[in-house]
Amino acid sequence: MLHKRYYIEKEKQEKLLARKNEKSDFYNGVFDRYEYPVLTREHIPLTWRYDLNPDTNPHFMERLGINAVMNSGAIELNGKYYLVARIEGNDRKSFFGVAESDNGIDGFRFWDYPILLPDTCPEETNVYDMRLTKHEDGYIYGVFCSESKDTSVSDLSAAVAAAGIVRTKDLKNWERLPNLVTLRSPQQRNVVLHPEFVDGKYAFYTRPMDDFIETGSGGGIGFGLCEDITHAVIDEEKMTSLRKYHTITEAKNGAGATPIRTEKGWIHIAHGVRNTAAGLRYVIYAFATDLKDPSKVIAEPSGLLIGPRGEERVGDVSNVVFTNGAVVNEKNEVFIYYASSDTRMHVATTTVEKLVDYVFHTPSDPGRSVECVAQRCGLIEKNLAFLKANE
Repeated sequence: MLHKRYYIEKEKQEKLLARKNEKSDFYNGVFDRYEYPVLTREHIPLTWRYDLNPDTNPHFMERLGINAVMNSGAIELNGKYYLVARIEGNDRKSFFGVAESDNGIDGFRFWDYPILLPDTCPEETNVYDMRLTKHEDGYIYGVFCSESKDTSVSDLSAAVAAAGIVRTKDLKNWERLPNLVTLRSPQQRNVVLHPEFVDGKYAFYTRPMDDFIETGSGGGIGFGLCEDITHAVIDEEKMTSLRKYHTITEAKNGAGATPIRTEKGWIHIAHGVRNTAAGLRYVIYAFATDLKDPSKVIAEPSGLLIGPRGEERVGDVSNVVFTNGAVVNEKNEVFIYYASSDTRMHVATTTVEKLVDYVFHTPSDPGRSVECVAQRCGLIEKNLAFLKANE
């Protein structure tokens, strides 16, 4: 017989999973926000957290607790929406789990088991932030951060970041490939696989780093090619979207979702980081690269696309929004999945048409305050003339 508390917790969870998600009253014409997160720690199945046998758990205690659900890769398959979520246990170890929804905005349910990756890296301590790419070679690739202890220094918190690579056809059976090697960059995080071959080669968006936290000499989001993804080695990394002084990417930036192909170019949804008196602030921004040369930036709107608002600003790592997954469905609707404050997952929806309009017609950052004011005054003057003409 099950503990009576099981039925109470199960009813609470079923009510949460059945809750409909409605658009909020937020408006900017670019995307819609929603009232509720799409995934939280409360979405994790009870069977992952509790020992249900009263003989071995008479007080119905959480034996393997979950702290947060965040930073999820995203993909649409056969009309359903899937998130490969980063799930962080109370023990601080992260792992991946697949959550499935019929409409992409609510009703996400985790599969029976989390993903058990092939254990091919004995030095690896932690894994997180998987980007999913449906590649033209027929595989679905997952590229994620593979973290190991830095044994070259005495600092107990020092770590080494590499890009782990797995591939699958069904999100159930995963093949682990060797980690990406970048010959000119000591560490890598936030790596994304381009969905198409470039010059007959696999193409990656990288984030060169001098150490685990600081980008150091890394100038922004890189781009590199490799011949064989089963032994992926990149020699040269070109810079695409750059870090710039006194912008949202001043401290660092990184690729987010797999690029979206449009008629005008590849649209990238990335993150930018700046320092504040309260610590690092993460926001989401967008830019576009050339269809024939995906390393060449052809449009980059000024400022952020999505920033943390309201309760999104509160969590384990406050004042953060972060994306590593977006879906474009057959209606050209775009679902941008983002985490807030390393705690929970949200969705913002738009369309390919709106994203193209935003990326290619929003002015770029002039770089100086006086020029930004002049830019805004130009918009005001134009609007006042338009209003007068339409009185």
